[in-house]
Amino acid sequence: MTFERVANSSYEVRNVRGGTIRVGSGGAETDFTPVELLLAAIGTCSAIDVDIVVSRRAEPTEFKAVVRGDKIRDAEEGNRMDNLAVEFTVHFPEGEDGDKAREALPRAVKMSHDRLCTVSRTVELGTPVTTTVND
Repeated sequence: MTFERVANSSYEVRNVRGGTIRVGSGGAETDFTPVELLLAAIGTCSAIDVDIVVSRRAEPTEFKAVVRGDKIRDAEEGNRMDNLAVEFTVHFPEGEDGDKAREALPRAVKMSHDRLCTVSRTVELGTPVTTTVND
């Protein structure tokens, strides 16, 4: 993952496959903020895990989520997020396959949270981040 500055507090992030996204401090209307990207990463990481499991049983008729958190400004411990939560709304068609998918949904969400989602597992367990300056 690389990024380059395009304006004051605005950056273009590029993945190794060539995809790009604009990230900034929130001044530009469409730029995602870093906190928004963190919330999106937590939610979509779990969503992918859950989608893979339940879609094998039935194609969802609705699949969305809301990801929330509180930004804490703390002079002693530094800024951080607290009360992170992902709330899924997933519906399936009526019938046997839909019933199987509805039954699998809570287990899939729990499995994603407890084992599979690399993003939320990293946040929950805490991983040191190093920063350096290259010459």
